[in-house]
Amino acid sequence: MFGFSLLQTDLGGQARLGTLTTAHGDIETPAFMPVGSVGAVKGIEPGELQALGFRLILNNAYHLFLRPGHQVVAELGGLHAFTSWPGAILTDSGGFQVFSLAKLCTVSDEGVTFRSHLDGSLHEITPERAIEIQEALGADIIMAFDECVALPAPQERVLAALRRTTHWARRCQAARRRSDQALFGIIQGGYDPDLRVRAAEEMVSIGFDGYAVGGLSVGEAKPLMYRALDASVSRLPLASPRYLMGVGMPEDLVEGVARGIDLFDCVVPTRHGRTGWLFTSFGRVLIKNARYARDEQPLDADCRCPVCARYSRAYLHHLFTVKDMLGGRLNTLHNLHYFADLMRRIRLAIGDGSFTRFRTEFYARLEDHGTEDGRTATVGVDPGEPGLSSEEERL
Repeated sequence: MFGFSLLQTDLGGQARLGTLTTAHGDIETPAFMPVGSVGAVKGIEPGELQALGFRLILNNAYHLFLRPGHQVVAELGGLHAFTSWPGAILTDSGGFQVFSLAKLCTVSDEGVTFRSHLDGSLHEITPERAIEIQEALGADIIMAFDECVALPAPQERVLAALRRTTHWARRCQAARRRSDQALFGIIQGGYDPDLRVRAAEEMVSIGFDGYAVGGLSVGEAKPLMYRALDASVSRLPLASPRYLMGVGMPEDLVEGVARGIDLFDCVVPTRHGRTGWLFTSFGRVLIKNARYARDEQPLDADCRCPVCARYSRAYLHHLFTVKDMLGGRLNTLHNLHYFADLMRRIRLAIGDGSFTRFRTEFYARLEDHGTEDGRTATVGVDPGEPGLSSEEERL
């Protein structure tokens, strides 16, 4: 059971309001998916995620294949029963691990042979195997197997990966056995707009339930990412959901929505929470800074999350300083609330035709206040650390 209804588009723009229908509930889009690579969003219970407003999360087929094993998960009733998550689940096929664990992998047209990062054991994933694993896991949305190239790369290397990704996508489509799961194709092509257009057209010609844009937010400058995204989206059907993989700084969500993206995932809110970077209505706060040691204020007076309602900056600073696990949990809860609320406000703005104004005011507020490191979140400028990938969530 899967469907997508496009309800409204922003006046004069590409921002979209829609609804994803799955067997585990409806998801209002645009939406952000917290990352739970190994079957859990680090330190956060399913009930807490629901209370924050999330209805769709991401699990990773590669990690669950290695442990506890996809057949074990299947025997225990599938991911929803195994994890006690009642909402919808999307599984990443493992294609990104080919990129992030490249030293452990050998890639051919047949598939990928790799050694486990856990114990060095030898494994092989082909497009058919990727589908078999994800069907056993029982996610609502599964991804085609793709090859993501480390960038920058020679044009011939990017083109070879694009050809292989298209070849694998056809094999994934042919390997499907379950009709109750949606299968998304993935668009690669590096920074080259022409290759991105070609990849999108090839994926659409195969025919998928939705389309994902992969291979971005791997350290490239924002203008390159946005140009590649523009080209990728330009050939996608209006009636199909669009997913930007592994991209998740707040300004990237705003820019992705402005370009017609419906779904996002990234480790940014959870990983930044554990490392003390907190997102607020006025920019980012580095809670370990000594200036907060005696600060009795809530982290963000405009925030309605349970953390800001109860705890002071001084306490969050203390927890981070003494490395208590509660600090990481509270920081993560706050960041996830920020991301859920950002997407809620984006949806409201699209619904009442004010997204263009929302986008302008979003940047104006950040520019007025700056960020903890003195930078601003401006279109085309990376305001913080290098891009973070979903693979880093396992570390």
